[in-house]
Amino acid sequence: MASSTKTKSLGSRPRFRPAGRGRRLVKSDLDGVLLGTVIALLVIGILMMFSASYPAAIEDGLSGTYYATRQLIFAGIGLVVMAILSVVDYHIFEKLWISGTAFAVALIMLVLVLIPGIGSDQGTFAMRWIAIGGLTFQPSELMKIAIVLFFSMLIVRNEHRMNTFLYGIVPYMLMLGVIVGLMMKEPHISGTLIIATLALVLIFVGGAKPLHFGIMIIVGVVGLAAVVYFLIKVKGVDYINTRILSWLHPFDPEYMQNETWQTCQSLIAIGSGGMFGLGLGASRQKYQYLPEAQNDFVFAILCEEFGFVGAVTVILLFCLLIFRGFYIAAKAKDKFGMLVAVGLTVHIGLQALLNIAVVSNAIPNTGISLPFFSYGGTALLMQLAEMGVLLNISRQARLD
Repeated sequence: MASSTKTKSLGSRPRFRPAGRGRRLVKSDLDGVLLGTVIALLVIGILMMFSASYPAAIEDGLSGTYYATRQLIFAGIGLVVMAILSVVDYHIFEKLWISGTAFAVALIMLVLVLIPGIGSDQGTFAMRWIAIGGLTFQPSELMKIAIVLFFSMLIVRNEHRMNTFLYGIVPYMLMLGVIVGLMMKEPHISGTLIIATLALVLIFVGGAKPLHFGIMIIVGVVGLAAVVYFLIKVKGVDYINTRILSWLHPFDPEYMQNETWQTCQSLIAIGSGGMFGLGLGASRQKYQYLPEAQNDFVFAILCEEFGFVGAVTVILLFCLLIFRGFYIAAKAKDKFGMLVAVGLTVHIGLQALLNIAVVSNAIPNTGISLPFFSYGGTALLMQLAEMGVLLNISRQARLD
């Protein structure tokens, strides 16, 4: 009788256990597949940075390896951070003073970046960067991580009220509305899209009722229509028409010399690669034909130098990372771990998808970087930090 009672008690244990002071850290091996995938993407990314950035560095009057060397330094620092976060219990981010502070700092930076003299456009006519000394960073990169941690913490704390509209939808939409408003003032459309998607995914996975979630989506569509109306009022109907037509007809002489030059050169680079590519370092488009080859369009140089085979290899690596991320989320020991794993995985996956779509002209050019590849030290550092947290979740997950 006692044995059957014990068995029944164990069988009724809830899938997710709330965070508590008495919970012990269950140590296990971290997910080797995820770690290997991240290292593979990072190595290929650094290799492509050496190749793609050389002409740009020379053109800027710098050493040919300047950008690649800086990226390599940040990669080294990022690997150290990833290693540390892979062993530090991720439940530390469930504390309000940590996730709340990160969110508040990111929000303050989104305000500061709009102030002339503090924010910088880096020659892009968009105030997205804050420059401190010789370092520049985008506050939106910090917000991508902060919103995952902060929303995950709030959802877990209000788990029993997530099925109500007042507590499961309204607070998150108000906070998201403020963030979107600040991001659109920069403007940073791609960053806004990623952050909004992260928030919506977390709210849905966190337990919001489908009806309430549907209402929220309708409100979001209305908000998107308002943004389009704002752009039309500020920049005119011709601007919107030009953006759409130039995307649909990138090689039209009317658009090629201005609006779609970068896209056309990207498509030429992709087509030049053929099946196996021209070989490492043999790209022609990176010699001032394709602007920002080391940044948002590094994937086009990869296609040119390694061809279809190289492009598919990188895409499959990103797919494997996404699969392992969701697998870790499904096996997480608690709801906070599940939500954080989902959020971080969606971030990397969505950003990679959008970048590759832009480079191949599947969607209009929005200016978005490719994780682990595009030049940007702080972005790379934060991406590796995210992977460190995901690896720590895998340490405590019940992986088969």
